[in-house]
Amino acid sequence: MALLDVGVMFAAVAVAGGVATRLGQSVIPAYILAGMLLGEFVLGRVALPSVGTVYVPETEFISLGAELGIVFLLFFLGLEFNLDRLFARGRQIGTAGTIDLANFGVGLVLGWLVFGALLPAFLVAGIVYISSSAVITKSLIDLGWIANDEAEPLLGTLVYEDLFIAVYLSVASALVLGGGDVVAAAVDVGVALAFIAGLLAVVQFGGPLFERLVATDNREFVALRAVAAVVFVAGAALALGVSEAVAAFFVGMAFSATDRVHAIETILEPVRDVFAAVFFFWIGLVTDPALFADVAALVALAVVVTTPTKVVTGYLAGRAFDLDARRSTRVGLGMTTRGEFSLIIATVAVTGADAGAFDPALAATINAFAVAYVLVMAVLGTTLMGYSAPFESLAVSWLERDGADGGGVGG
Repeated sequence: MALLDVGVMFAAVAVAGGVATRLGQSVIPAYILAGMLLGEFVLGRVALPSVGTVYVPETEFISLGAELGIVFLLFFLGLEFNLDRLFARGRQIGTAGTIDLANFGVGLVLGWLVFGALLPAFLVAGIVYISSSAVITKSLIDLGWIANDEAEPLLGTLVYEDLFIAVYLSVASALVLGGGDVVAAAVDVGVALAFIAGLLAVVQFGGPLFERLVATDNREFVALRAVAAVVFVAGAALALGVSEAVAAFFVGMAFSATDRVHAIETILEPVRDVFAAVFFFWIGLVTDPALFADVAALVALAVVVTTPTKVVTGYLAGRAFDLDARRSTRVGLGMTTRGEFSLIIATVAVTGADAGAFDPALAATINAFAVAYVLVMAVLGTTLMGYSAPFESLAVSWLERDGADGGGVGG
């Protein structure tokens, strides 16, 4: 039956993705909804005549496939950046990213007010802070903004967020697995940071090694060697208590310095998309939508509070790149989208609960909040980007009344 369950899963995500694309929406919420509908908490609660309950269980393949989805998503993100590119626009990226960090502070206050404890507040802060690189990049391409000036501050701020989250995930994993005991987790955090420092050294000095690794015209060997490197390093990181996502990101950065980046992306992009779909499906599968009622007020509060703050900090990030009000508004609207990283943070709580180091009820609540929040913000963010014109005109009329930046811009 395991093979049939996997077949049902892939059929479901294929249909869900097709429907979402037709509706002009991100596929991420569609994959999550498919997982919820076919899981034990929805379909599993429906007794069919003669056969009883029939649903897709959380098989070992689906769980492992979800982990691989995280690994490949972060690996591809790392492929997009290299240290030289990072340093070239370091001042603007640093300014924009530091402004954007205000959203982490907002999330920390929000989480503390709701849960009254530092650890859940820390997780909520990460969930509401991090924007979705995958959804935003896809929207930039779909809307034709990728070649426009607003793309640079958007992608630059995302790079800053990703580097911040790399450290954050390591600290969060250590704290959660340590049961929230800062002292007990200090060693784990030290190991995690040392591992990250080692990976940074590999990225900086290991370029020739990675170049030789994929220096072949055989597509099969390019794929196998790249997959072997990222999965092996991610697995080693996980064994040391470091987030596999963080390790995959840095391995991607190491490969980004080679001449085979395009070949790796072309060959492995379908693999990434398949396992990413499994990851989002798995998120829905382990989420009980009945818990949404319990977190509805928190989700509504988070949406109301964090949407304007992202728009404002995104606008200021655009200004840091010397953009006018119209394009800076596009940056602000684009940054509102949340997605895969918020869900990855939620899995830290779930993993901690599975290991007996975190309160299962609290983990379920945080996971339900993250899923519901992402569903709302993924749709809201892509919609704001798609219908940005009125907001752009409003920003120009309010902020450029003196005509200092000129009128509108095309594109």
